[in-house]
Amino acid sequence: MYAVETNSLTKVYRDFWGRARVKALNSLDLTVHQGEIFGLLGPNGSGKTTTTKLLLGLIFPTSGQAYVLGKPAGDVATKARVGFLPEESYLYRFLNAEETLDFYGRLFKIPKKERRKKIDELIEMVGLTEARKRPLKEYSKGMARRIGLAQALINDPDVVFLDEPTTGLDPIGTREVKNLVIDLGKKGKTVLLCSHLLADVEQVCDRIALLVRGNLRKQGAVKELLADKDALQFTIKKPPADARRRVEELAAEMGTKIEGVENPVETLEELFLDVVRDGEQATDLDKDS
Repeated sequence: MYAVETNSLTKVYRDFWGRARVKALNSLDLTVHQGEIFGLLGPNGSGKTTTTKLLLGLIFPTSGQAYVLGKPAGDVATKARVGFLPEESYLYRFLNAEETLDFYGRLFKIPKKERRKKIDELIEMVGLTEARKRPLKEYSKGMARRIGLAQALINDPDVVFLDEPTTGLDPIGTREVKNLVIDLGKKGKTVLLCSHLLADVEQVCDRIALLVRGNLRKQGAVKELLADKDALQFTIKKPPADARRRVEELAAEMGTKIEGVENPVETLEELFLDVVRDGEQATDLDKDS
């Protein structure tokens, strides 16, 4: 059984007179395995949000079928096993983090003792311990995103739909959310991640699907789709001074040549996190001295 499956899933939006106005999704065939982190990519208007709404049962397809955990999309019993973080979180601004999670926990009829424990775990997990008593109207966009993510996990779902989960987060918060998504996968949760931040998807997803104007254009494992099968890249630690000459000679013997030689580079995100971490440690040392 797939965690998520669609067969020829199609959605046509019509005008007041019933005439076809926009074909948002065209005969989508998609499979997501249980325990997989799956990325749904595409430019604005590609059908990502429409696909998510169809899978959640928020809208109905024009034709085709959609299944979540083996049941038709929108099945009431299955919804209790699903978590959802929309692109824009609409939460009660006058409640604080504890009250917000308690409210959603009650909707899922989670027993009080279990609910309190889960609330504490989620607040700590999303880094809102110090702001747990503040009303959400005082939260920054990034903080609101964090509590929205905690809300999506309050029922310990088997399948989690995340729509632009890192929107409004700084690089540190973004890294923390990506680590959280990876941890969900390690725990056997299925994650369907919609994002326009390609680096985020590349770093956390097992497989991806690329949508363009409602049509599926690519689907597969990230590493396989990105691999250049016509080239090989080697990394040599502490190479000797004549390493390049010797490798070029070996390449010539094999009837080929080296197209380029360069030092490995870290990502800008890694550099940023390293600098911030070092700066915080230096500040702590100055305070102690």
